Amino acid sequence: MDVDTVEYVSYDEFSKVQLKIGRVIHAEAIQGMQKVFKAVVDVGSEQRELAVGAAHYYSPEQFIGKLVVVCTNLEPRKIGGMMSNGMLLAAEEPGGRPAFLTVAEDTPIGSVVR
Repeated sequence: MDVDTVEYVSYDEFSKVQLKIGRVIHAEAIQGMQKVFKAVVDVGSEQRELAVGAAHYYSPEQFIGKLVVVCTNLEPRKIGGMMSNGMLLAAEEPGGRPAFLTVAEDTPIGSVVR
């Protein structure tokens, strides 16, 4: 992306985004959905159901046990008959494959990302 076309956000706007470390404790296919599966993520204070748009690249079973970075204050959205209550952060690799963000060290579940 060209720097001249970047739409900047203020520090105050960015500070509203709540990111936490979570662990995927369950994942399963969603009936009728080809691109999305459901993951249950422990974010420390609670467990959240999230729709994960990665079914073309990963099986749900590959996600179980993964440490992930979760946006916990994203407005809930109905996807494939379920309410997705957050978003896993990922970088987009060539070809569109998502590379989900994680941590290099053993970080406690629920840790706030700043």
